[in-house]
Amino acid sequence: MKTLALILAGGRGTRLDILSAHRAKPSVPFAGKFRLIDFALSNCVNSGIYNVGVLTQYLPLSLNNHIGIGKPWDLDRRLGGVTILQPYRGKPGKTDWYEGTAHAIYKNISFIENKDPEDVVILSGDHVYEMDYSKMIDYHRQKGADLTIAAQPVPYEDANRFGILAYNDEMRITDFVEKPENPPSNLASMGIYIFKKEVLLEVLEKYCTEEDSDFGHHIIPPMIEKEGVYLYEFDDYWKDVGTLEAYWESSLELTEPVPSLNLYNEDWKLHTRSEEKPPVKFGKDACASKSLISNGSIINGIVENSIISPGVYVEEGAVVRDSIIFNDTIIRSNSVVEKAIIDKEVEVMANCKIGSGDDYTPNKDKPDLLANGLNVIAKRATIPEGTTIGRNCRIFSYVGVDDFENKEIPSGSTISSEIGEKVAAGDEAHVRELNT
Repeated sequence: MKTLALILAGGRGTRLDILSAHRAKPSVPFAGKFRLIDFALSNCVNSGIYNVGVLTQYLPLSLNNHIGIGKPWDLDRRLGGVTILQPYRGKPGKTDWYEGTAHAIYKNISFIENKDPEDVVILSGDHVYEMDYSKMIDYHRQKGADLTIAAQPVPYEDANRFGILAYNDEMRITDFVEKPENPPSNLASMGIYIFKKEVLLEVLEKYCTEEDSDFGHHIIPPMIEKEGVYLYEFDDYWKDVGTLEAYWESSLELTEPVPSLNLYNEDWKLHTRSEEKPPVKFGKDACASKSLISNGSIINGIVENSIISPGVYVEEGAVVRDSIIFNDTIIRSNSVVEKAIIDKEVEVMANCKIGSGDDYTPNKDKPDLLANGLNVIAKRATIPEGTTIGRNCRIFSYVGVDDFENKEIPSGSTISSEIGEKVAAGDEAHVRELNT
């Protein structure tokens, strides 16, 4: 097989805060029934790439279970298929862990050599987009490039989150600055790289002798001097949903009559491991508008401009508006949920109000993450009956009725529990125990 795809899927995604406390970022649900990793995997098979390695590290259990042997993506093959590449003892270097994007690939040099592809496509496992990699591969080969980088403009206010490129008339990249404080432009790397195999192995051996090696900091800048690094412009939909606000906005864009991202394209299907659940059921007084409602949900209340994942139950008199509700969560009668992300298996008891008032005080613990009025409730939390929660609040996982000192939670608050704090602090052994 001429092309090998390597998907970097081991990141924690700290800017997603308590949503990624139980799972790797690529395993975060998206658009109801999907997960972020589905985009990279589906793009690979739709592009004719059936030789795929997925590099996992942080809390890989849910991601490994989701991918399995790759059957939903037609990657359960005797030749090729999908391989999960987790850290293990005995790899080259001083540490067995992946310490950066390039370092993760370096630790899997033997896998690349065994596959012996002509080109290696390196992808992020947590971006939202539909892309035919075969067109970029053809471009890469026509240019005779050592490395080709996909890029597109991003809003200037977000440019400091990306690698920023400059290029000449021949589309050769002349400068690359990783996450500059004052970006010289807004042309951003999409984190999609195509290397000639021999070149990749050479630069990994040369520049990854130290730990904590990244492509943006340690590999691409010295390669540019060789004049073999080219730009591939991608002008279709692409989003890095790396922050809570970006994740919420990108999700609710899907409820538009004609969204920029087309999940209904029969010629470019988004594959996933679907849960076996019955059809959606609507009660006699139910109403759902401008929303995505997933299988197994029971809607007896009102849902407006929201994403409802599989198995969600919205009782009579309850209202869900401008929100994202993850799997198997229950919204009890006469509760109102407005502008919130609610994780799996949460119970919002009766007569609650989540997203109340006009006080937009940023979250006191994470003001840089929550300042636009969005509330986030983590996995398996319980919101007591009659509770009112303001805005920009964080409710940790496994928070229970006894963790609420009163019924009025002011904007900017964080409600935690001993278990939730251990999970959020990265106590992976504790997370594994809870997830069993």
